[in-house]
Amino acid sequence: MNSNLTRNGFIAAALMNIGGVMLFSRAFTNDAINQADPVVMSNFGLMMIVVWGLAYLGAAFVRGDLRWLAAAFAVEKLVYVVAWSVWMSSHSLGAVYEQDLFAGVFYSIYGLNDLAFMVFFGWVALTQRSHD
Repeated sequence: MNSNLTRNGFIAAALMNIGGVMLFSRAFTNDAINQADPVVMSNFGLMMIVVWGLAYLGAAFVRGDLRWLAAAFAVEKLVYVVAWSVWMSSHSLGAVYEQDLFAGVFYSIYGLNDLAFMVFFGWVALTQRSHD
């Protein structure tokens, strides 16, 4: 496995979580995101997405076997993909866009972003060899 690819993938996931939340939530001041999904995307929920980003960033600099950590990250991303899919099936993106452009873009892309990183983390979990 290419350790640079793995490290850069973890860094990219961190930047997407931290930067995406901070940008689209306007540093936790965009109420439209909270109102569209008050359970998953409350300010507490958004802060926890940032915390997950910090965990990905920390993992990027771990030298050693990341299989089980990457597997946990893949499961975490699966939870968000399912939450997004359920939300998309019962809500109108148009209504969110009418309320706020940033919130609309956020809801348009967050599940796809999480799907991509779920695949990446799953790939790391399945392909990384033990260093024992």
